[in-house]
Amino acid sequence: MANRNRVGELLVQQRLISVAQLQEGQTAQKSSGGTLSAALVKLGYVTEAQIAAFLSKHYNIPTIDLEDVEIDPELLKLVPRDQCERHRVIPVSRSKSGVTVAMSDPTNLNAIDDLKFLTGSNIEPVIATETAIMRAIEKYFVAGSSYAEVMAGFDESEIQVAGGNEEGPESETELVKEGEEAPVVRLVNMMLLNAIKKGASDIHVEPYEKELRVRYRVDGVLVEESTPPLKLKNAIASRLKIMSSLDIAERRLPQDGRIKLKLGKGREMDFRVSVLPTIWGEKIVLRLLDKGNLQLDMTKLGFDPKPLEDFSWAIHQPWGMVLVTGPTGSGKTTTLYSALSELNQPGQNISTAEDPVEYNLTGINQVQVHEDIGLTFAAALRAFLRQDPDIIMVGEIRDFETAEISVKASLTGHLVLSTLHTNDAPSTISRLLNMGVEPFLITASINLVLAQRLARKICPDCKVAMPVDPIVLHDIGFTPEQITNAKIFHGVGCKTCNGTGYKGRVALYEVMRFTDALRELVLQGAPTAELKAASVRAGMTTLRASGIKKVLDGVTTTEEIVRVTMAD
Repeated sequence: MANRNRVGELLVQQRLISVAQLQEGQTAQKSSGGTLSAALVKLGYVTEAQIAAFLSKHYNIPTIDLEDVEIDPELLKLVPRDQCERHRVIPVSRSKSGVTVAMSDPTNLNAIDDLKFLTGSNIEPVIATETAIMRAIEKYFVAGSSYAEVMAGFDESEIQVAGGNEEGPESETELVKEGEEAPVVRLVNMMLLNAIKKGASDIHVEPYEKELRVRYRVDGVLVEESTPPLKLKNAIASRLKIMSSLDIAERRLPQDGRIKLKLGKGREMDFRVSVLPTIWGEKIVLRLLDKGNLQLDMTKLGFDPKPLEDFSWAIHQPWGMVLVTGPTGSGKTTTLYSALSELNQPGQNISTAEDPVEYNLTGINQVQVHEDIGLTFAAALRAFLRQDPDIIMVGEIRDFETAEISVKASLTGHLVLSTLHTNDAPSTISRLLNMGVEPFLITASINLVLAQRLARKICPDCKVAMPVDPIVLHDIGFTPEQITNAKIFHGVGCKTCNGTGYKGRVALYEVMRFTDALRELVLQGAPTAELKAASVRAGMTTLRASGIKKVLDGVTTTEEIVRVTMAD
């Protein structure tokens, strides 16, 4: 206890806390357990970052960001999880001189002695916050931490998959038993937790004639993760359906469900589950919805100043429509949620109709669409208009009825936000006309159309300059001036990015603000190409031009913008 109190005494000496606050922290620690530092942070007297920075400076010990470190699973075998949790430590690397261990309290000599005994090596402490350490423990100490370990627990004779699709489904009792076999549970848990660890947005579990394939979508690109034995396809499907509260005996119809995982320290992860019957079994796709990573600050989404100014202007209008377009997985939902977050004030009544509701937003009335019982986007919209709304969000405009009600709502004093699936901003007009919306209603209601794509960012740890090929850049759309001054980068591949050269994604935006000139062209029935040219003359940056700017800024590569955008 003396060592733990040492931190408190040092904080008092440096006037980060008072003696009275230290005493109150010690009292709270005795009653609730945990560390003194955690008690002081919980009371609000000091932050974890302040403690870490002070200890680093006082003891001349470096700090570490555990989010930027990939810990070798073999190293974790040296220190049991219970010891890591007890001392708030986690080993991060090993060298000839000893084992480097992240600690929240480097004065804890008992912890250092225990670690020396467990590892048989000298301990070199580095400082991390207690929250970061506990998050790393949750992340790395997974039951069955590798695919090989999990599969080592299987005795294939234990799991019988009776009959193929042509023989009809097994009994519900057999399916439940299959899904709850301990090795299957461990395998599925490992699959979900590995996806979180790797920052995947989707998991694909795909049965084929002779193999079962698991793929993750990381930074927008599918990569193969593992190939479990084909014999386990029904067991894995049953386990995922049990977790999603779906009908495990139904294997002929598509189903949709949801899994919620609690990851410790109050962090939750939702998985949106879609089951699709194929000729070789049920393909299951899980979409990861991590509210902790939801970016609701519009200034951090990747907007350039002018498009951000136009978008901000449009969402702060008292009425009218703002449409966000792009394919599935292009970040439309994040953009709309960030707009709603900015508009979410006590004086506004905001209602949304979504399919599905991806994230729960406090202060906003969110409705889950159920088309099978008649609760369509159009039905929800009609109900909203009887609920005294100020702002309405429609998850997607799919048909004339939804489009018509949305337009009418925007013309009667409501701000309407929605999405469409179109290739770019100008083609949104053609899409609405094809649905049957009159041109004069389009020009009277729409304030702004935003098209977006997500491009992979160059990994900062292996980013290097590459030679400039003027011909290639010209073909992509670079101007002669841009080619002359261009500095092009790419990632060569490293441990941080799993050899891909990319880490994370950045949004590319095309913001088309409705001007009087553009409205006149729509009323005249001008083609999409003419609308696009007029918007560019008015200052619109196209998706390709937005991508070129990101390449010149060293954020992404020419290959990426060619992959996700069309030439102008």
